[in-house]
Amino acid sequence: MKTKLIIRKLILSIIMLVLALLVVYPFVLMFTSSFKPLNEIYQYPPKLWSENASLINYKKVLFEQNPPFWKYVNNTMIVTLISVAGTIITASLGGYAFAKMKFKGRDALFLLYLATMMVPFQALMVPQFLLFKTLGIFNTLGALIFPRLFTPLGTFLMRQYFTDIPNEIIEAGEIDGASEFKIFRALVFPLAKPAAATVVILNFVWRWNDYEAPLIFISSKNLYTLTVGLTNFIDDAGMAAENMVMSGAVIATIPILIIYIMGQKYIIEGMTAGSVKG
Repeated sequence: MKTKLIIRKLILSIIMLVLALLVVYPFVLMFTSSFKPLNEIYQYPPKLWSENASLINYKKVLFEQNPPFWKYVNNTMIVTLISVAGTIITASLGGYAFAKMKFKGRDALFLLYLATMMVPFQALMVPQFLLFKTLGIFNTLGALIFPRLFTPLGTFLMRQYFTDIPNEIIEAGEIDGASEFKIFRALVFPLAKPAAATVVILNFVWRWNDYEAPLIFISSKNLYTLTVGLTNFIDDAGMAAENMVMSGAVIATIPILIIYIMGQKYIIEGMTAGSVKG
């Protein structure tokens, strides 16, 4: 029985390794191709590395395009960082209120807030477009930032985590004369770091990869984010610059990979918070 179990685990490990290689290989090929000259992109069979590898593709992509690719990176960083900062503030405050503060209609309001997740973005595109036109923020980064300062899913995750925090901690702060906000800031929020990290990471990935909103609400190329800018660059360059397209794809991919790898353990802990009770 022990031998059969070992053989079964070995077979499963080999299968998982093969599947992992199949998933990772295109990304490795994309990364190595970003350093190759154009004539080596179409070599068959493809080589993972080139003897003529250089950073010239990145230089051309970042600084020699019109507009230069670094503007797309800059716009994306602005939208992502401000949106994520606003999201963690509103989600943590809202989650604390729904979890620990008692007021009339709290649970009904929470369910109503969660129900907004059921409304697809496609149903909001036209109303938001008209609203941004009226407010004068159409074709500005504000049109990408303001609607994403709030997240029902983030509020839900924070609320679930706050629910598991003992009320005795809050009561101790009240006995010491601390205000509600000070209790939240000094006692409760530091205990919810896994949930907060989960909200930050998920929203960072969503905002970084957002394509539909920039495509609809931004018309100036100088304000494009990475997703729209990369698509525009692919349309303009086409087959004549696939090595530079690979460089642009690597630039767009590396930040979210770093963020996800750094925060993977927090995502698992934060997503499972409140799964047993609360």
